[in-house]
Amino acid sequence: MAASDEADGVEARTTTRRPRAPASPRRGAGSQGADTPSGRRAPRGGRRRRPDPHLGRPATGVVVTGGASGIGRATCVALAEVGRPVAVWDINGDGATQVAQHCADEYGVTTIGVEVDVSNTDALTGATQRTIGVVEKIGGLVHAAGIGGPGPVTLLSDESWDAVLDVNLRAGAMLTKQLHPNLRAAGPGSAVVYISSVEAFFGSTFLAAYCASKAGLLGLTRSAAHTLGADGIRVNAVCPGAVDTPLLAPLLAMPGMRETFEQRTPLGRVAQPADIARVVRFLLSDDAAFITGASVVVDGGLTAVAGV
Repeated sequence: MAASDEADGVEARTTTRRPRAPASPRRGAGSQGADTPSGRRAPRGGRRRRPDPHLGRPATGVVVTGGASGIGRATCVALAEVGRPVAVWDINGDGATQVAQHCADEYGVTTIGVEVDVSNTDALTGATQRTIGVVEKIGGLVHAAGIGGPGPVTLLSDESWDAVLDVNLRAGAMLTKQLHPNLRAAGPGSAVVYISSVEAFFGSTFLAAYCASKAGLLGLTRSAAHTLGADGIRVNAVCPGAVDTPLLAPLLAMPGMRETFEQRTPLGRVAQPADIARVVRFLLSDDAAFITGASVVVDGGLTAVAGV
């Protein structure tokens, strides 16, 4: 998962591609530039991949937090593959811009990169306004931003606890509150997906705050599904196991750790971010129209046979 820590304010970066003839509504991407009369950079040339419109239903835009790397980045790409507009939100503004540009260049979808600290609730309004200015309709939210915060409960400080809970859990709730009017206005098919973890089910001694935050997301999923169901908005959580992301990279780099995960996982490997992203894409699509309040484990069978 992509990390998120403190930053001031919100900065949005957008790009566009030239419409095919006849002229069609603007289809933007995610970085600033001065290569076109509008001051927006046109996507680079080359053969663009054709999205599958069936998998992309509904065609509304999706906000993905932590979208600059890891599961968030893979989710942005997976959504672009099926033609859905994507707003890449991340504290790493340059990374968000690069992912948005990639999605626009490869798939021709409307995208925007937004630099925002999701733990700063005051910054969410500006990020939403900038997103709406490009994406227009927001029909999906994926809260993939997260930080690890290693430490047992006996060594926790107020600061370390708050940092993890603010990004992983509180931000998910505040994002849902912020985007609720947009999700409702986007019409049938709007959905929210929180990226939890299999750590929500196990008590890892060195991840007290992380385990609590991810378990909290499951409670938030059930509560929000109950509240938003009347508006036709579905809310689900995805619980990955070991995934080859920047967040887990230090652990996987330790001698023997990757092999240990592979041996303990029935499918015999560590997940790639795309393995998780495809499940997220499904939960955001009309193919999951009657799934809400669920926690979907995507761990290669790890929790079926052992802890983590």
